[in-house]
Amino acid sequence: MSETKKNVYNPKEIEENYYKLWEERGYFEVEGNKEIQEEEKTFSIMMPPPNVTGHLHIGHGLTFTLQDIIVRYKRMDGYKTLWQPGTDHAGIATQNVVEKQLLSEGTTKEEIGREAFLERAWKQKDSSGNAITKQLRKLGVSPAWSRERFTMDEGLANAVKKAFKQMYDNGYIVRGNYMINWCTHDGALSDIEVEHEDHLGHLYHLRYPLTDGSGVIVVATTRPETYFGDTAVMVHPDDERHKHLIGKTVTLPLIGREVKIIADEHVDMEFGTGFVKVTPAHDPNDYEVGKRHNLEFITIFDEQGILNEECGEFRGMERLEAREPIMAKLEAEGYVEKVEEHAHQVGHCYRCKNIVEPYISKQWFVKKEFAKASIEKVNNGEAEFFPAHWINSYNAWMNDLRDWCISRQLWWGHQIPVMYCDDCGAEFAFEKETPTKCEKCGSAHIHQDEDVLDTWFSSGLWPFSTLGWGNGDAFKGEKWFEEDMKAFYPNQLLITGFDILFFWVARMLMMGENITGKLPFKDIYLHALVKDEKGEKMSKSKGNVIDPLVMIEKYSADTLRFTLAVLAVQGRDIKLSEEKLEQSRNFTNKLFNAANYLQLNQNTFEDLEQEKIQTPLGRYMLSRFNLAVKETRDYIDQYRFNDAATTLYRFMWGEFCDWGIELSKASKESVSELGSIFKESLKLLHPFMPFITENLYQRLSGTLLEENTSIMVMSYPKERQIDAEITAQFNLAIEAIVSVRRCKTLIEKGNQKIEKAAIKFNKEADTVLLKPFIEKLGKVEEIEFVTEKLTNCVTDVSDSLETMISTDDIDMSAIIAKLTKQKEKLEKEIGKLNGMLGNEKFVANAPEQVITQNRQQLEEAEAKLEKIEAELAGFSV
Repeated sequence: MSETKKNVYNPKEIEENYYKLWEERGYFEVEGNKEIQEEEKTFSIMMPPPNVTGHLHIGHGLTFTLQDIIVRYKRMDGYKTLWQPGTDHAGIATQNVVEKQLLSEGTTKEEIGREAFLERAWKQKDSSGNAITKQLRKLGVSPAWSRERFTMDEGLANAVKKAFKQMYDNGYIVRGNYMINWCTHDGALSDIEVEHEDHLGHLYHLRYPLTDGSGVIVVATTRPETYFGDTAVMVHPDDERHKHLIGKTVTLPLIGREVKIIADEHVDMEFGTGFVKVTPAHDPNDYEVGKRHNLEFITIFDEQGILNEECGEFRGMERLEAREPIMAKLEAEGYVEKVEEHAHQVGHCYRCKNIVEPYISKQWFVKKEFAKASIEKVNNGEAEFFPAHWINSYNAWMNDLRDWCISRQLWWGHQIPVMYCDDCGAEFAFEKETPTKCEKCGSAHIHQDEDVLDTWFSSGLWPFSTLGWGNGDAFKGEKWFEEDMKAFYPNQLLITGFDILFFWVARMLMMGENITGKLPFKDIYLHALVKDEKGEKMSKSKGNVIDPLVMIEKYSADTLRFTLAVLAVQGRDIKLSEEKLEQSRNFTNKLFNAANYLQLNQNTFEDLEQEKIQTPLGRYMLSRFNLAVKETRDYIDQYRFNDAATTLYRFMWGEFCDWGIELSKASKESVSELGSIFKESLKLLHPFMPFITENLYQRLSGTLLEENTSIMVMSYPKERQIDAEITAQFNLAIEAIVSVRRCKTLIEKGNQKIEKAAIKFNKEADTVLLKPFIEKLGKVEEIEFVTEKLTNCVTDVSDSLETMISTDDIDMSAIIAKLTKQKEKLEKEIGKLNGMLGNEKFVANAPEQVITQNRQQLEEAEAKLEKIEAELAGFSV
C-alpha cells in the first residue's frame, strides 16, 4: 500500500485494506495477540447480537464502538481475549418482515405453508445477517469472526432444548391458562413487550337496568365492546351509597344476561359513579377479582380479535371496528348515559404497534421464582452496574416480577421442545433428537407443540451457549472449544443499551445463574441513547436519523468512533451532531499534519525506549505522555470512555501538537525523541482510532502494514514515572511564551519580532533551559531575566511571572490615543446601559430577555473598560 504525504488525511485509501489484512492475519481471534499474552490474563465480552431484520443504526454504532475500544485495549494489554460475535433470529420482528414481503407479492404465510415460509425466513436471515456483518466491518470492530454464531444455528438450538428441559424438569417451566398480553397479529407478549402510550379517548357511561325493575345503575368504561364479557358489577363494601344493592342483579343491555352486584375493595369509590363492570377474561384487574369471587370467565373474541357468539348480532366483527356500531345500538335503545373525553394509557405491541388485549390463553411460562437467586447475587455485589443507579431500576422491576410467558404463536423461532401423545394425553420435554414415540405409553401418535419460544429465551443463554454449553458436538473445535467455559465464563463485562435491561440483561442474569450456578458477567455497562444535537430522539418521521454508514463514508470510521466515545458520559444521553464529527475529523487531520512535520525533519523514528530520552524537551513530552498513559488506563478501567478520549485529545492535540511541535522549533535535536514518543502515543490512541493510528505508526517506522506487524498486537503503553521537575520548568516556559505574546499585543506588535523583553519570575526557574524556547516562540531577539520591575514599560502579569517591554524607544502616543478613544466609547455605552437599567419604568415594562441581555452587555463593557484602564495605567507617559 503506497502512502503519500498530503495536507489532508484520506481514510478511504486505507480503511478497507487495513481491515482486510487484520482479519486475514487472525488478529481478532483468541490467539491473535499470542506473542504478547500474559499468564492468567483472560478477557471475554459478548456482542449483543443484532436482529436479522435490517441494518445497523447509530445505537449499534455506539455499543460496538465502546466494545471495540475495551477489546482492543485488553488485547494490547496482554489479555487472552474473546469478543464473541453473532446475530439474533428476532422472532416477531423477522416474521413481520417476511410476512410484509409476502403480502407485497400478493400471498400470505398461510397460503405458502410453514415449511416454505421458514425457507423464506432463512433467506432473510442470510441476506440481513451478511449485510450487518459487512456494516460492522466498516466500523472497524474486531470480534473473533471465525466464531460467529446465530441464535438458531444447530449448536445453539441444542442448547435451547437442553436449557428448556432442565428448567422443565426442575419445575420452573409450566403450562397453564393465564391472563396474558395478546397481540391479535403477533400473539402472546411478555409484559415488557407492551409499550404504553398516552391516548385521548372516551369514557362511555352505560346504563345497566336492575333486574327487579327498581331502576338502573351507571358504569363507566373505556372499552364498551367488552361489556359482553361482564360477569359482575362491583362496588366498594364501604360505599354507603350502594351497600343496599349488593347481592342484587343487573341485566346486561342487548343480550339480556343477568350478572350479580358484588362488593370488592378494588373499587375506587371516588371515581365515577362507584359502580365498576367486571370482565374477568379481558382485564388484568378484573381477572384477579374474578378469581377471588369465583366468577365466570367469558371470552368474547378469538385470537384474531373477532367477536364470538357471546356478542349477539355483532358476532364476526373485529373488536375495535365493532365499537362504533355497538355504541350506536346502545344509544338507540337508551342504554347510554353520556360519553366524555378521557385521557388514559393504551398498550401497544412493541413490534407492530397493534393495540394489545388482556387475554386468557394456555401458554408456557417461566415461574418468577426462577430469578430469585440471581436477584440476591446481584444485590450482594457479584455483579456491578455502570452507572451504579441502574441497580435501582433492576430491583424495582425484579421485585415486581410476574411469571414470564415464553410461548409465541409464530413459525419462525425455536419450536417448543415438548411432545404430546394423542393416545394417552402425556406431555414430555426432550433435549436431543425429536422423539418418535410416547415416553409413557409408547404410542407413535405424538405431535410437537406448534408454538415457538420467545426470542429472549435463546438470547438469554447467549453468554454461555456460544461457549459450547449444551451444543453437543455441533461446531466443536470450530466455533467453540473444550476449554472455553473455563477460560471465558463468566464474561468480565457486558456493554449494551439501557433500553434492553429487562428484555435481555435481566434474562441473561437469571438464566446464567440458574443454569450454570454463576452470574454471566461481573460488570454491566449500560449506555444511554444517541439523540440528535437538540437532544431529541431520532426518528424517520422527524428526519433527524443519523446513519452510521453515511457518517463513516463522509467523515471516516475513526471520526465516528472517536466522536461517540468522547460523548459517552456515563448515564447521560449522547447529543450527536455533524459539528462534533467535524471536530473529531479536525483531530485526525491534526495528527496527520504532526506526522508530516516530524518527517520533514527526519524520515523514520525508532520505537520508544524511555531511558534513551535525553533532551529537556524530550523529557518534558515523555512526562506528559506518561501522565496521559496513567489517566487513559484509569479511565478505561472505570469504563469512563469519554474521559479517556478527552485525555487523549488533550495530550495529543493540546500538548504534543500545539506545544511539543512548536517547542521543537527551538530544539531540533529533540525531534527524533518526539517522533518516538508520538509513535508510542499512537498505541495509546489505537483502541479509539484504529485506522489512522496504524497508518501513522507504519509511516513513521518506515514500514508498510503488508510487511510488518500491526500496531493492534503491540503492547499497550504501561504506566511509568512522571518527571515533576522538568514538567514544572516547561510549564514556566509555556506560561512565559503566552505572557510575552500578550505583552506584545499591548504595543501592537502581536506577531512581529521585537528586540528585547524582560521576565521576572516569582518561582524558581532554570533560565538557561528556558531562554531559547521563550525567545524562539515569543519572537524576541533577547530575553532578559530580571529581579525587579523595569521603569517605563508595558507589563503582562500571570501566575508565575511578569513580562515587561520597555517603552523608551516606542512612540506610545498613537497607542494611547487609540486606547483613550476606546475608553471613552465604553464609558458612554456603560452610561447608557446604567441609565436604562436604573429606570424603574423601563425595567418594569421591558421583556425579561431584554433586561438579561442589557445586564450581560453592561458586565462585558465594564470588564473591557477595566482592562483598558489597566493598560493605560501601565504606560509611563
